[in-house]
Amino acid sequence: MKLHELSPAPGSVKEGFRKGRGPGSGNGKTAGKGHKGQNARSGGGVRIGFEGGQLPLYRKLPKRGFKNHFAKEYAIVNVETLNKYFNDGDTVNLEALMAAGIIKKSLDGLKVLGNGEITKKLTVEATIFSASAKEKIEAVGGKTEVV
Repeated sequence: MKLHELSPAPGSVKEGFRKGRGPGSGNGKTAGKGHKGQNARSGGGVRIGFEGGQLPLYRKLPKRGFKNHFAKEYAIVNVETLNKYFNDGDTVNLEALMAAGIIKKSLDGLKVLGNGEITKKLTVEATIFSASAKEKIEAVGGKTEVV
């Protein structure tokens, strides 16, 4: 099979409907837009949520919540995850975690939490450690380094 021999499956490609084409199509003259008015114009119509001048629903409803745009958002990992994916003597940092597919984005840094148990000696480089995570890592002979 060659590139020039490829063709779509029969019935999968439908020709685009051409509006405003003569007798018989049923879509000539005003092309289904009626006579004049806002919707007959090019670029015509109203924006999403417009209710003809009546106060729209999205303006009647109360505003809810608060988003702190200055808050730091950390990529979070628990010590049990480190225990599962890494071997004795490994250095665990953002790059290693991303390479292993444990975290997807680095965000504002790495935070290690103390959920679960750890049995391997690891050198963990992170932005923040919870007190319990630091305690557990150092209890088994590992090191915690704040980056």
